[in-house]
Amino acid sequence: MQKRNLKVGLEINGKKIFIEVKNLNFFGKISGLMFTRREKARALFFDFGKSTRIAIHSFFVFFPFYAIWLDDKNKIVEIRKVYSWKPHIKPKKNFFKLIEIPINDEYAFIFEFLDDDEKDLKRK
Repeated sequence: MQKRNLKVGLEINGKKIFIEVKNLNFFGKISGLMFTRREKARALFFDFGKSTRIAIHSFFVFFPFYAIWLDDKNKIVEIRKVYSWKPHIKPKKNFFKLIEIPINDEYAFIFEFLDDDEKDLKRK
């Protein structure tokens, strides 16, 4: 049985940041952040269990969020700020896991790090 909430450690710009995420079941993976209100939205964790490059979308997500794609060792593959109503968001490389972090007050502590890391990854 999977735990519903996990604490995931991310290394961003040389700093280790821990974030509590909701581990999703099959149905949660289908809906993700759709139809959620911004201030009640929680960070979500998708574990695909294998290397993949599937695309996500942001239909019916009425606020921006960060998508953080991870490899099998939780190393960041790509970070992207995702805006509402985008039909096809896909990283350049394969990944095993995905974290979606809503841009709201609860996660404000992490956004400065994510903005800088997103810029660094785009330069590579």
